[in-house]
Amino acid sequence: MSLQARLDAFKADFEAGKPPYNVPPSVIATMRRATAELIASGLAERALKVGDRAPALRAQRRQRCGRSFVRVPGARSVGRQLLSGRLVSFATWNCRRLQAALPEFQRLGASLIALSPQTAANSRKSARDNRLAFPILGDPNNAVAAAFGLRFERPNYLVALYKNLKNDLPGFNGDSSWTLPMPARFVIGADGALRYAEVNPDYTKRPEPEAMRPALRDAATRRAA
Repeated sequence: MSLQARLDAFKADFEAGKPPYNVPPSVIATMRRATAELIASGLAERALKVGDRAPALRAQRRQRCGRSFVRVPGARSVGRQLLSGRLVSFATWNCRRLQAALPEFQRLGASLIALSPQTAANSRKSARDNRLAFPILGDPNNAVAAAFGLRFERPNYLVALYKNLKNDLPGFNGDSSWTLPMPARFVIGADGALRYAEVNPDYTKRPEPEAMRPALRDAATRRAA
């Protein structure tokens, strides 16, 4: 089953209030409103695009303990040296599909990292539960997401809903900002230029990982030239 087919099935069951979700219609209506407003804001259209350069980011040299970044072995910073030549995914909940495609990415000479605002413990749990062979790097306060144009604030009415449902997003992410990144994927060339950029404010709409093949082949050709 394709990734989008799985997401469509999840959305249908979730919005129908089927077990284990059991979500009332009022909650569905509130979440739909928030997604529609995010789409209408035009934030996705202002995010970094193909041809832009990956942002130069302040180096974080310690391994993450609380709020600092995990370092990829051999990387000297979380700036362009880390991002260049990689496939970068923001949001981790579709990581199993990326993991399944990882061998092909590696054959094309690409390495994959995911960036998430969640705490170190939650990142480790995500990696274990999904049996990931690629790292989930910390993005405290969604600082890297903001540099890519992806960070957005949850509206007050949605924050109130989350609190009513005991959804502790601040606790899960280790900060009180109630911000998240829009789901996105980027292929970043060795020169730091974006070869592929996909951003969608609707978290239930995701392209197949295979959509990145042309960009990965292009990046490999440029490296070899």
